[in-house]
Amino acid sequence: MPQHDAKGRSVARVAVIGGGISGLGTALMLGRRGHTVTLFEQAARQAGDDLNRDFFHWDRPRVPQANHPHSFLASVRTVLRTETPDVYTDLLARGAREYHDFDWFDEHPPHRAGDEDLVTLRTRRIVLEAALTAAVRREPTVEVRQACRVRALTFEEGRPPRVTGVQVGAEMHQADLVIDAAGRRSPVPSWLTAADCRPPVIDSHRTGIAYLCRWYRLRADSPRDPGRVKTGSAAPFALAGVFPSDNDTFAAHLVLSTSDPTRGALTDPAVFEAVARLFPATAAWLDLAPEPQTAVLAMAGLDNRWTALADADGPIVTGLVNAGDSLIHTNPTSGHGAALGLRAAQHLAAHVDQIVADPIGYHTWTTQALRPLFDAQVTADRANEQRLGESSPPSDRRAAALAACAFDDPVVMRARAQVRHLLQPADDAYGTDEVDRAVTSWLADHPDFSPTHDGPTRDQWDALIPG
Repeated sequence: MPQHDAKGRSVARVAVIGGGISGLGTALMLGRRGHTVTLFEQAARQAGDDLNRDFFHWDRPRVPQANHPHSFLASVRTVLRTETPDVYTDLLARGAREYHDFDWFDEHPPHRAGDEDLVTLRTRRIVLEAALTAAVRREPTVEVRQACRVRALTFEEGRPPRVTGVQVGAEMHQADLVIDAAGRRSPVPSWLTAADCRPPVIDSHRTGIAYLCRWYRLRADSPRDPGRVKTGSAAPFALAGVFPSDNDTFAAHLVLSTSDPTRGALTDPAVFEAVARLFPATAAWLDLAPEPQTAVLAMAGLDNRWTALADADGPIVTGLVNAGDSLIHTNPTSGHGAALGLRAAQHLAAHVDQIVADPIGYHTWTTQALRPLFDAQVTADRANEQRLGESSPPSDRRAAALAACAFDDPVVMRARAQVRHLLQPADDAYGTDEVDRAVTSWLADHPDFSPTHDGPTRDQWDALIPG
């Protein structure tokens, strides 16, 4: 159980499995509260000072999303600025850029409480990993064991059993709390089952969508962006987007159904770029004549998975909790992963003493704070899968007007941003009289508005696919 330091403060010994964003963030926040943390990461390499080498040339099969585009939502920024302001300063120094949702307009509207949080961090994942890694290296209470694979958990009998540490080779490393931050492919659930614990409760939903991206770098003599152009476009059967990023890089991105017969052809860079130019969002950036930095990177097999270490009878073990993608993994195209992982890390660091004594409070918090976001993502992905698979046009005129109106009306843009940044549920953000009046007024000013797409027709798309 936790010891006490010279000032009488409780000090827990914590083992963190996994050195991704969630593992690093959890270890750092715990360490800065005085707890003794050992982080085990099986990869031999850490994100370092050469961002381009690490991003473009580091093969990371256990982190397949590592070189795909990221945009870090408001809660990433908020947690970092609150818990680790030095990491946030370092992140900006390494090239990450802030983008406020109101930057779309020529002038920001009069400030309201909370508007300061509506900021996206535009950067590659590797930049955040490098800033967190550097901070963890400086933290005297955190030991990082690189190239060190955890083989199993150690247990103490009880009802439920208590995890007492981890096994690394022949060594038994004791801990008051073990945190599984090993990601969506974590071996921990299988270890628990093998140890005759009650099985974790896993809720998994395959999305049926795939995405492809390609990275580019802006030329020194070109503009830094194409001006006031939306970063997303849509066809009935596909989505396209741009992820402006750090150090003059950006990614062009296509999303379509896994059943689309043209998906394989899009891995050809020439075909990918030709198709991307059919969408206004991606065409505007490609018209800047950027320099390609990668091949076309494809990713499918996407799912939403919730893994609970508690069931109707309570925790299945004590001394162990999960965080990050080990707990909640959502479709990466929505950019929720780092936000949810760092939110859990902050909660763990603030309540570790109670969690060591009994994890039920942590499981209750995850169910209340994070599970609704998981359920909303499952619902959204089912709708997207159906729409892309059936190539169905928008049917709800008012819902389509709500999306269009946001780019003209700051009231609706604020609601849109609150939903996008996971600050409010959609029903709460959009369900106000103020938003309703704004959309009604916008429709009155656009009597000919009808739901439509700004992307290509199927015939235009198919004409670019080799026969």
